[in-house]
Amino acid sequence: MPEYQYERPVVKKILKVFESEKRLLQILTGPRQVGKTTAAIQISKKWDGPVINATADLPLPPGPEWVRAQWNLAISKAKSNDKRQQNILLILDEVQKVQGWSEVVKELWDLECREKKGINVIILGSSSLLIQKGLSESLSGRFFLHRCTHWGLAEMEKAFSWGMDQWLFYGGYPGAAPFVAHEEIWSQYVTDSLIETVLAKDVLQLQTVAKPALLRQLFMLSIMHPAQILSYNKMLGQLQDAGNTTTLAHYLKLLETAFLISGLELFRQGRSAKRASSPKLILWNNALSNAIAGRSFENTRQDYSWWGRIVENAVGAHLLNHLVGLPYSVYYWRNRNNEVDFVVKTPNDLWALEVKSGNAKSPKGISAYCRLYPQARPLIIGSQNMSFDEFFRLDPRELFQ
Repeated sequence: MPEYQYERPVVKKILKVFESEKRLLQILTGPRQVGKTTAAIQISKKWDGPVINATADLPLPPGPEWVRAQWNLAISKAKSNDKRQQNILLILDEVQKVQGWSEVVKELWDLECREKKGINVIILGSSSLLIQKGLSESLSGRFFLHRCTHWGLAEMEKAFSWGMDQWLFYGGYPGAAPFVAHEEIWSQYVTDSLIETVLAKDVLQLQTVAKPALLRQLFMLSIMHPAQILSYNKMLGQLQDAGNTTTLAHYLKLLETAFLISGLELFRQGRSAKRASSPKLILWNNALSNAIAGRSFENTRQDYSWWGRIVENAVGAHLLNHLVGLPYSVYYWRNRNNEVDFVVKTPNDLWALEVKSGNAKSPKGISAYCRLYPQARPLIIGSQNMSFDEFFRLDPRELFQ
């Protein structure tokens, strides 16, 4: 596929927002290697005027003066294009690496809104924690947030002609797609260019991590247990120098802010709702596990037990990718021998989701849950109730509304 041939919906959305009377900063956040920079380049190619495109993804994190320098460059271009002052586009990539970025952006944007020098801004970031912190602390009311998710089935099918089984195994990283014909190269690319880059640049370099070796061990342990419930005590028994459960829970949260792994909590209501629970590990992209597992696509497809985990994990990842940042919460539920794969709580409803990936599953888990919570709406995915193809092509927000 030629570079930039496929255009994600966010491109048209941002161009449309730029046409509105209300001027806002356009913020793109999401995982690395899902097309944020590509989308910005596609927008710049359709932009009617000068473009300044700069990245803070440098060997040493730059200071706030880096933002000022790019902004001043945009101002100088605006002055040299007096007749087209509203057509200056400034793109700031990986801005979360700039210490104090939100404060200086607020200062410069407020000045721009008063003086109207013709600067339009797109800000890109790959760490949800640092981006959200900056937005909430300094930029309230000044931005429009666009969330770029891992690529879903429909996008990988449209861009690369993939089928569902390919997407379930190789995941939603478009940059890795050209290598799938050579699985060893694909695996090395995902491991070195994606996983290692995110761990080194978005987690360890930008967060306070007292035990970086432990965080890496936790990541490796988690990706080998997709869609499985793993108690913190069991994790402690398999990790070296593990510290305590609080440390593991904190590191799991850090991995979540980098769009790698989430630990779903047990659904509870009432007095026990705040009690700590064993997390259900969900990888945000199946490629994270399959690239390191060392098994081929064919061998994985024939291992019904592991394939079932991969399918269930993909359902959880689909939920997380599309519901993040919304007033929706995703849990699991278990009571003795009864279990529900996913529980989705919306502002108005409670949903119980069961995944049937081929192996016969007893329906008693979802039945027991609905008896305990009569208001819950059951949904079985992978059956006549809703096929996997239908579910993975549907935005969960539409389903739960």
